[in-house]
Amino acid sequence: MLEFRDVSFKYDADDYTIIDGLSFHVEPGEFVSVVGPSGCGKSTIFRLVNQLLSPDRGEIFVGGENIKGRKNYCGYMPQSDLLFPWRTVSGNVRLPLEIRGGYTKEEMAAQVSEALKTVGLSGTEEKMPSELSGGMRQRAAFARTVLTGSGLLLLDEPFSALDYITRITMREWLLSQWEREKKTVLFITHDVEEAVFLSSRILAVKEAPITRLMSIKVPLGYPRSRRSLEDPAAAELKNSLIEMLRRDTV
Repeated sequence: MLEFRDVSFKYDADDYTIIDGLSFHVEPGEFVSVVGPSGCGKSTIFRLVNQLLSPDRGEIFVGGENIKGRKNYCGYMPQSDLLFPWRTVSGNVRLPLEIRGGYTKEEMAAQVSEALKTVGLSGTEEKMPSELSGGMRQRAAFARTVLTGSGLLLLDEPFSALDYITRITMREWLLSQWEREKKTVLFITHDVEEAVFLSSRILAVKEAPITRLMSIKVPLGYPRSRRSLEDPAAAELKNSLIEMLRRDTV
């Protein structure tokens, strides 16, 4: 579904290359998390995938096609929900359909209603974002991301601003959505426990600049619950990742 081939990138303001000759792939239907220290370049990978940045060298493919010049091949959800405060919930969730075009008002209303029902927000259509809790806002943002119609979803630390209990709830909710939708998810997080709980595979950043990502299969099946983290294999993986990342940042 996603492939980097020998990709390099350097920010103009920096005197060093942040990504250098990076190659990796994500298979269709995988839930893959990218973990690494803050500032190591994880979000840069996302900005390259959605063409907010262009690689200095190398190529990026989604669904076997080069992304250069393409549109609507991925959905992107950043750390902040970025809901427009002057739009209702339905108005925010409807945005991808308006941008894509070709839908009647009735068709858009039906898709928005179904998307909100899917994320447990039926009845909030005419509310303003300020009337929602943090978790509800993130669910609305996820519904908007799904309505891009893309098979590849990029989720950039979407729960980092939430309190711990809400994060746990949102992780379980996200897994249920992924198991239902079967989208391909690339998920950035600095939280190792979150990565182990959610992912089928983890890509770990071990060096700067990023020249490769260490691929680690998570030894847990689906469905999962919070108790899955008590599995000895999951606990061992969590501890080994923490030690590896701590060692690489000292």
